Amino acid sequence: MDLPKIDGTPVDDPSLKVLVANNSDTLKLLKMSSCPHVSPAGILCVADQCHGLRELALNYHLLSDELLLALSSEKHVRLEHLRIDVVSENPGQTHFHTLEKSSWDAFLRHSPKVNLVMYFFLYEEEFDPFFRYETPVTHLYFGRSVSKEVLGRVGMTCPRLVELVVCANGLRPLDEELIRIAERCKNLSAIGLGECGVSCSAFVEFVKMCGGRLSQLSIMEEVLIPDQKYSLEQIHWEVSKHLGRVWFPDMMPTW
Repeated sequence: MDLPKIDGTPVDDPSLKVLVANNSDTLKLLKMSSCPHVSPAGILCVADQCHGLRELALNYHLLSDELLLALSSEKHVRLEHLRIDVVSENPGQTHFHTLEKSSWDAFLRHSPKVNLVMYFFLYEEEFDPFFRYETPVTHLYFGRSVSKEVLGRVGMTCPRLVELVVCANGLRPLDEELIRIAERCKNLSAIGLGECGVSCSAFVEFVKMCGGRLSQLSIMEEVLIPDQKYSLEQIHWEVSKHLGRVWFPDMMPTW
């Protein structure tokens, strides 16, 4: 069962403890992405008591090494879906802690098929604690501009990546970063690039390396940079050839 809707409510640790006590044997889904009055200790209580929990959504400030280890205990069922929202409203005002690699490793050993979804709404200077070592994320969404350096680290540390969506990166070409992601993220099947510059040659090479497993491929035509090998007219045919289906870049609305 699911708990009554508590995401976005003033639920706190004591009230959460009561809810959990009454549903500990049947709770399978819990969404707590927007519960500012719940502490890491409060969510840890859920993991310790609700061993049948299969899906969990929470804000990054509730995620701890202790929680990952609790979700990895022999008593706990294998988690199927974990969503983490990493959000900053005021640059420089929010501290983001670093999790131990050993905690992620234990979590993945216990739940090897888990979908780990991470939404980032950070400013560029706040990414330092993230993607410093291998992370088992499968679906990764950047809702604000993200630097070339961070995307380069994604390619080095996210081998389980299935889907990547990048809102913007300041239009600095992402040629090397895309190639690295294609090389190392062997499960990647969906990618969306917003205001992200990339040369036509690098984009074709990226698609060639990923091939037909790219079931979703979205990029605005306006951010593709023509070069000596490919024009904007040629890229449609070349990408379609490597995908094995007809493909066109997205077009900016003209209203």
